[in-house]
Amino acid sequence: MKNKFILRIKPEPEQALRLQQLQASFAELCNALMPIVIEHRCWSRAALHHLAYRNLREKFPAMGSQMVCNAIYMVSRVGKKVYGAAGSPWNTKHGASKAMPTIRFGTNAPVFFDRNTLSLKGKTLSMFTPDGRIQFEVKLDGDLETRFAKDRLKEIGLLSVKDKFFLTFVFGQDDEVLNDYPEYVSVVNADRSVAPLV
Repeated sequence: MKNKFILRIKPEPEQALRLQQLQASFAELCNALMPIVIEHRCWSRAALHHLAYRNLREKFPAMGSQMVCNAIYMVSRVGKKVYGAAGSPWNTKHGASKAMPTIRFGTNAPVFFDRNTLSLKGKTLSMFTPDGRIQFEVKLDGDLETRFAKDRLKEIGLLSVKDKFFLTFVFGQDDEVLNDYPEYVSVVNADRSVAPLV
């Protein structure tokens, strides 16, 4: 059964600007988590939430509580790939005492949503932005509409590619579902060299 769906949305120019601003703010939020990840050598979602949530809510009030949680999810997810994956050159098990590189999220990195920050009623999609929700009329594939209504939603990502916006919906139970955003995330080594996440 297909677990991943991609939906193009076509915002008006003012909406597109708001989505770009949301992406930049979400990346800033993710990047603000990195000193905590490095200091505590921690990328566990639950532990990061405990360490950072309150401070991030105070520092980024316009982003709201759920988007802070979604940023923690993003950092944890990418941290697992960079610092914890067996094949990663930055795996911390290979040098527990050496300096950890910093993950840097670009301003066009994906924004993660959940059912609280993105909703679908009929053919109307409603999305959170710091300036209030925006709505789009969408044409849904019948399978996506059914899955959205009934199945466990693992992940929703907003991505922009050359001024076009897409939503990726992933359903299922797997812990590791998506690894297809590497071009929006880089790793800054201790010597300040930058490496792409591949």
